[in-house]
Amino acid sequence: MDSRMIPTRFTETNVGDMFVVRNAGNIIPHCGHFLDEYHTNEPAALELGCIVNDIRHIIVCGHSDCKAMNLLYALRDAEMSSQTNRRLSPLRSWLCTHAHSSLEKFQQLALTGYHSPLIFQAETPMRKFVAYIDPDDKFAIPDKLSQVHCLQQMQNIASYSFLKPRLEKHELHIHALWFDIYSGDIYYFSRGEKRFVEINDSTIDPLLKEVKRYYS
Repeated sequence: MDSRMIPTRFTETNVGDMFVVRNAGNIIPHCGHFLDEYHTNEPAALELGCIVNDIRHIIVCGHSDCKAMNLLYALRDAEMSSQTNRRLSPLRSWLCTHAHSSLEKFQQLALTGYHSPLIFQAETPMRKFVAYIDPDDKFAIPDKLSQVHCLQQMQNIASYSFLKPRLEKHELHIHALWFDIYSGDIYYFSRGEKRFVEINDSTIDPLLKEVKRYYS
């Protein structure tokens, strides 16, 4: 929901071309957080877009200098994430509840010095992908967390049972974009390259080839 992010501008789309869901922290809660019904906006938006309106591509968009991710990084501290502090802050409570899996994944990465790959579940439980996070070490640590978080939301989206028939038939695809606020550069997560790849003149053709081959 960062006001610096205007999806229609950096995707060069027009009114009516896409549904946009925005919230604090760019979070799609995992279905495991719900008992017998999905009662929040995010899964309802997924159903409206992907089932009712037959959208075939979901794109998770993250970005640098994300204030929610900066806070999530700070929530590694036990006092910051204590129940007392969560009760005082809806944002802390939201992040602790629904972004903790991203933080856990990030901490696995940090233990390796940010060099080892992470493994995420893709569209189905049997389909996984490997991700190297910022292998060129260009970004600040909270931005690395932001990229991990972006990929974790892909896994969370795939957890919903009402999407599984379309995901299993390859009628629905999940992608990730990451936007560098300060440079204006846009990165696409390439499962072939196993990392976020900057979209530019030298990479656009290979990336388009990958998308057309696997996601058309």
